[in-house]
Amino acid sequence: MMRRFNSGYGVVPVLLLAALSPVHIAHAQTVTGTIDASITLVAACEVNGDTATSNVDFGSLDFGSVSTFFTSSDAQVDGNGSGNISVQCSPGSDATITIDSGANDAAVAGGGRALANGSVYIPYDIYSDAGFSTVLNNGSTLSVTGDGTEQTVPIYGRAVGVAGLSPGTYTDTISVTLTF
Repeated sequence: MMRRFNSGYGVVPVLLLAALSPVHIAHAQTVTGTIDASITLVAACEVNGDTATSNVDFGSLDFGSVSTFFTSSDAQVDGNGSGNISVQCSPGSDATITIDSGANDAAVAGGGRALANGSVYIPYDIYSDAGFSTVLNNGSTLSVTGDGTEQTVPIYGRAVGVAGLSPGTYTDTISVTLTF
């Protein structure tokens, strides 16, 4: 009978050969590149802090509460709480504000704007100056410098009392367009 003797020396040469032979290790690869970032800015204007392009609130012209026997009442458009319309446009984007004649145009003798309560009208005009000397008629324009800073645009109004007025609230709506 033959005896087998396993000394374990057969494993040692294999391990020794494996340790001394060149090893093929996977090296990490590196890929480099770039990301292009950009932004395109377009000219813009904001009115009273609002950047919307429609249904913008340019302010209100409130003649207050007066007697039905009043002779005249003066007011200033309050667009931002400080008594003016505030417009800020991008540098290089000068703007033009165009004002129409209002919803009740020509409802009073001599034409012009009118505050209405049903079929009763109170004539009024709007002006670009506090001295009420420069009337802003239908299609009148006001210029705004586009330099990136807030510009104030004052607009004043004067309502004139007429005979036979009844108590109530009289209103009108003036359309305003800002073009830049």
